[in-house]
Amino acid sequence: MARSNRKIVLVARPKGEVTPDCLKLVEEPAPEPKDGEALVRNLYLSLDPTQQGWMKYDTYMPAIPLGEVVRSGGVGEVIESRSPLYTKGQLVSGLVGWQEYTIADGGGRRMQAVPAGISAEDAVSVFGLTGLTAYFGLLDVGKPKAGETVVVSGAAGATGSVVGQIARIAGCRVVGIAGGAEKCRWLVRELGFDAAVDYKGEDVGQALAAACPQGVDVYFDNVGGDILDAVLLRLNRGARVAICGAISTYSEAAPPPGPRNLMMLVMKHAHMEGFLVLDYVARFPEAIAAMSKWKAEGKLKSRIDVVDGIESTPAAFRRLFTGGNTGKLLVRVG
Repeated sequence: MARSNRKIVLVARPKGEVTPDCLKLVEEPAPEPKDGEALVRNLYLSLDPTQQGWMKYDTYMPAIPLGEVVRSGGVGEVIESRSPLYTKGQLVSGLVGWQEYTIADGGGRRMQAVPAGISAEDAVSVFGLTGLTAYFGLLDVGKPKAGETVVVSGAAGATGSVVGQIARIAGCRVVGIAGGAEKCRWLVRELGFDAAVDYKGEDVGQALAAACPQGVDVYFDNVGGDILDAVLLRLNRGARVAICGAISTYSEAAPPPGPRNLMMLVMKHAHMEGFLVLDYVARFPEAIAAMSKWKAEGKLKSRIDVVDGIESTPAAFRRLFTGGNTGKLLVRVG
């Protein structure tokens, strides 16, 4: 029986947020693998804020062409292989797109084997790009030292929740910024954060002053905007700011004004640095080995927020920008 492939394609560039008219669900025959290729049945799709940028314009990756499937990471199972690189039944991860089936090859569409002992869910969450972003962004860019205060925004999200836990493992005092009392309780009670600031229910500046009486040594920024400005005012001398993302600005039709408090970097001899996790591809095995050990020891917890069905992907994606998810947001395809 011929397989059909449902997929979501980009039909219009978003002006601000991604609205339903920008996307279209289509169905077509599943691709057939050629020599050197394998057919992968996608199991989970990763939903990440950066995908909105890919839909709009060229970033560190080219913009998604109109009419093409929306680009995304994911994990799947090889169901047919005509390549020595892939084995039927093997779990693989990589760029799969918002679709039910993907072709993997040895070139531009190459996918990586999921290490033994790692589940499909973990492969695209705590050990996926968001977890790896947390690992390298905090340890290589933030360079935390035991006893320092680390603040992370977007702390209840896929990356921020891992950042805070790794900072705790490094012996730091950890303060998370998240939206809503329930998320803040989860950070403190379940993940071991020392304090949490509810940006929806508190004055962020005042709450940070109370939560960080000795100032901020490392700030891991996922949101930008007013929260970045508020944290800059609390920096200690020699502080490090790791810029991972700015989700608060991604749905703006035009770029918002830049941070107002950048002179704090001068006054505090502080350092601000942006980074991309793709800079660390060669070191991914190092990070996965370390995080696997921490997870086995109970020091690192992960939480996934799963939505079912390829047709649910656009609505689920919008939850990233309303604070509607806790932990890693995934779509279970099958």
